[in-house]
Amino acid sequence: MRFLITLIFFISNALADEIPNIKNLVINKELKTYDNIAFLDANQKIIRLDDFKGNLILMNFWATWCAPCKKEMPSLDALKIDPNFSSLEIFAINIGKEHLKKSQIFFEDLNIQNLDIYFDNEITLAKNFSLRGIPTTILFNKKGEEFARIIGSIDFYDKSFVEWLKLYD
Repeated sequence: MRFLITLIFFISNALADEIPNIKNLVINKELKTYDNIAFLDANQKIIRLDDFKGNLILMNFWATWCAPCKKEMPSLDALKIDPNFSSLEIFAINIGKEHLKKSQIFFEDLNIQNLDIYFDNEITLAKNFSLRGIPTTILFNKKGEEFARIIGSIDFYDKSFVEWLKLYD
């Protein structure tokens, strides 16, 4: 019995070490699925989340007037080209009802080189995902199921976060 308790202790500690110590990372107890999630690219073309099943997906919701969004965007840009990931897709979705030029200036000012600009559509994703504020990042596994959220800004290049995220790639 003592051996079993010791084994459970070591296993639970090992699993706890895999979860990054990021206070605003919320890991879902149950996976969430959504139907017909769509948004727009910079050319107003409809992008459907279902078309990216088989990839690890981060949907980051932001606006040009959001100071925490501005703070985290460079690390999100760096994460996009991290060689540790083979199937990572990042969608930086402006939900601020702002025009393309203003979003491009925001990206230029921050020297964002690797991310594309996307926009919320008329049926707002903010409502569909029950967003409480921005920035918010929703993480989807390769089956298209939401497994976690980041509510607020983080350093996307935090080593413990990257190591944890690689488990889903």
